[in-house]
Amino acid sequence: MRTDTITKSKVVIIGTGMVGMSYAYSLLNQGTVNELVLIDINKERAEGEAMDLNHGMSFAPRIMKIYAGEYEDCADADIVVITAGVSQKEGETRLDLLNRNAAIMKNVVTQVIKSGFDGIILVASNPVDILSYVAWKASGLPSSRVIGSGTSLDTARLRFEIAKKINISVKNIHAYIMGEHGDSEFVCWSNAYVGAKPLVDVMNTIPNADFNDLEEIHNSVKNAAYEIIKRKKATYYGIGMTLVSLTSFILNDDNRIVPISAYNGGTYDIVKDLYIGLPAVLNATGVNHVVRLNLNKEEQAQLESSATMLRKLLDQMDL
Repeated sequence: MRTDTITKSKVVIIGTGMVGMSYAYSLLNQGTVNELVLIDINKERAEGEAMDLNHGMSFAPRIMKIYAGEYEDCADADIVVITAGVSQKEGETRLDLLNRNAAIMKNVVTQVIKSGFDGIILVASNPVDILSYVAWKASGLPSSRVIGSGTSLDTARLRFEIAKKINISVKNIHAYIMGEHGDSEFVCWSNAYVGAKPLVDVMNTIPNADFNDLEEIHNSVKNAAYEIIKRKKATYYGIGMTLVSLTSFILNDDNRIVPISAYNGGTYDIVKDLYIGLPAVLNATGVNHVVRLNLNKEEQAQLESSATMLRKLLDQMDL
């Protein structure tokens, strides 16, 4: 793996749809990397996107090399970010969709590894927990170097909603959504803080605050993607920014705690051998370690339920 990631960095994006390109656009605007490669089954689309991004280079904070490439360009990349996938067809079951996307993920990862790639794989394709597991199995890499975006975006949405409710900067909100990136996710309220103060204590100081507000916040976060899709057909800006943050934490060796889709090998007392949204320390090696939080009984039950559901799906798939 490259050791000069802070001064020289190369990222490959596989999939130039709205998520992939929102991520690419955010990388350009923040000057996160030196070199950015776009790969897509539609090579002309990737070429057009690269051209468009390059035309904004005069206004970027950093000169970057951006181009459409091939899988061999992954060989010396620090991070490969996979956003490729297909949508559900009319009349198609969720399991059929899972198997189609799993087949795509296996094919993509096989070609990435064939190039000689020895970096970190970041999966953003949905369902991200399932596909992160598929990517790990197909890659042969240590689980610490294959991660998914997991509940990082859900957590960002949660912190935004809490900050809005209590009128405190989102930068001072420390709270996590754990479990599946999906309907079985949950808020770890027992470990939610504003600065160094428990959120429940802060809520007690707000006139007319109702603790039912916390459940309303959870529901608004859980349903956020559905509400956005209803209005504009897809979500992509939020996940694009989220992926840039995860990229920066890795390239800058930040040792940042972030809830991602990580491998549970026994840190939590739930079903083992699966990927699920857990807080983890992220640095240049990938996942340094998963952080074990002290969950209350309700939260432990929610995590167990979410993990069991994911494991059942994996067991039904053609893996």
